[in-house]
Amino acid sequence: MANILLITFLISLIYIGVAKRLYTYITLLAFQGIVLFGVAFIELIEINTINLIFILFETIVFKTIAIPLFLNYTINKNNITREAEPFLPNFISVVIITIIILGSFLLSNTIHDQHLQKIFFIVAVSALFTGLFIIATRRKIITHVMGFLVIENGVFILSLAVGNEMPMLVNIGILLDIFVGVLLLGIFVNKIGDVLKEQDVEQLRKLRD
Repeated sequence: MANILLITFLISLIYIGVAKRLYTYITLLAFQGIVLFGVAFIELIEINTINLIFILFETIVFKTIAIPLFLNYTINKNNITREAEPFLPNFISVVIITIIILGSFLLSNTIHDQHLQKIFFIVAVSALFTGLFIIATRRKIITHVMGFLVIENGVFILSLAVGNEMPMLVNIGILLDIFVGVLLLGIFVNKIGDVLKEQDVEQLRKLRD
């Protein structure tokens, strides 16, 4: 069952790479939060009530509800146009993300560690590089925030790749990393909206000290 969820996550990476509208990005990020909860819940062999509540908060409450609402608020507050405006055509994006997934698969075959679950490693590395790809190929600053969140989802999966039990310390570290990153980027997006009419990264070149 966990493998099916991880494959679904990979499909969502391809979809988010070719999405044209920002709300599609937000919906897919919320969907990924649900998938991550399912994977973590299935994979944790010994799970206590406190850890379960924390994972539920981290994935469902934070990733699936809080972050999408925050992104929607940012888009509406700054009157950001709803189009993602990628630099590359959708077909090229599909090809590149597919190459990323295949490259992650080939990389996993070079690693021989009995404690490493390869399917988790493949999905995690694919998410990391797909997030970087989104950041590098999108014009809007808000989509860079979303690319960062995809990277964070990859980090979450990577923590599951090295064992069946996720320590509470890892959970706290990931959650704090997400919280600080989104908070800082959110402040940046809101403040820059007061200066730039359209939140296009090309306009950052016009800024002067």
